[in-house]
Amino acid sequence: MERNAVQRTSSNEGKTVAIISYLTLIGLIVAIIMNNKEKTTLGQFHIRQSVGITVTGLVLGLFSFIPGIGGLIMNIVGVILLIALILGLVAAFSGEKKALPFIGEKYQQWFNMI
Repeated sequence: MERNAVQRTSSNEGKTVAIISYLTLIGLIVAIIMNNKEKTTLGQFHIRQSVGITVTGLVLGLFSFIPGIGGLIMNIVGVILLIALILGLVAAFSGEKKALPFIGEKYQQWFNMI
């Protein structure tokens, strides 16, 4: 009986870390620190997804310096990244390890050190 309570606590902590990882850059840093204290597979999965979204946003942000079309590209990228954040957050609230469409599996491979 006591063992179930421990598993439930770990699951809830993993879910908390997963949710926090999507809430701004500060939330991502807090989630990484929380997950380092007690690692959970759910927390690690969503931290990788969130790091991937953040890195993608930073790299694609370089397109904003292109005269003329840079603003348009950034608007499109911004909407796509917002949708990715919402999808990740919904999966985190559900406690699911559901990769983001198209690139989520790559994020898991690229950031597997987390």
